[in-house]
Amino acid sequence: MPFEDEIQRAAEILAASQHAVALTGAGHSTPSGVPDFRSPGSGLWEQVDPMVVASIYGFQHNPQAFYDWIRPLAKQMMEARPNPAHTALADLERIGVLKAVITQNIDELHHKAGSQRVLELHGSVRSATCTACGHKVPSHELWPAFVASGEVPHCPACSGLLKPDVVLFGELLPMDVLLEAEQETERCDVMLVTGSSLEVYPAAGLPMRARQHGAEVILVNYQPTVMDTQAAVVIHEDVAVILPQIAARVRELKGST
Repeated sequence: MPFEDEIQRAAEILAASQHAVALTGAGHSTPSGVPDFRSPGSGLWEQVDPMVVASIYGFQHNPQAFYDWIRPLAKQMMEARPNPAHTALADLERIGVLKAVITQNIDELHHKAGSQRVLELHGSVRSATCTACGHKVPSHELWPAFVASGEVPHCPACSGLLKPDVVLFGELLPMDVLLEAEQETERCDVMLVTGSSLEVYPAAGLPMRARQHGAEVILVNYQPTVMDTQAAVVIHEDVAVILPQIAARVRELKGST
């Protein structure tokens, strides 16, 4: 079996941990049909300038361009279902091994898979907020009509412009979530990093911060990352293939069902 030794080693580290956390990036959701941002040929930034369509400045000056860009992505996220990698992390939390999932993703798939403690560094598409009056609109009242029509959504209370509750370029991360993620990073004894290129900060700095506090790092990602030389285990393979195998081994070692 490919990566047999690495999978076993990762499972042993997780099973022996006292406070393991996961950090997930866009590659965690690509097996669910949600595209990532930087993969050659398929990444979301291949055809557009993110500072034009996905920055707060671009949104404020041309919301139609933003919504034209996000419309196919919104459809993909509406239709996406958790893949085996999401389920594996939820299983690890259920048996008490994983204490939190820190994610860069906005697609809600960790929640849909059953993970209870999810720290969404970049917000989520769960809701949108009116830029005029602050009224919040849940996604099930927003995305289906928008995907069908392509019309820029407006607030049902005051007709102001609705902005999805995701972090755009030029915006600060939600400070309460970032603080909690940093606390988990400093507290953990193992950080499982999956599907992240570790190129977008501040999330990209969390594994090194965990390592500096004495934690072991496990990396599962198709492409090499800057943390490969610092990690206890590195597996360059599909997260949806590897993580279920790691979780199954952990359950065996812990005697969990």
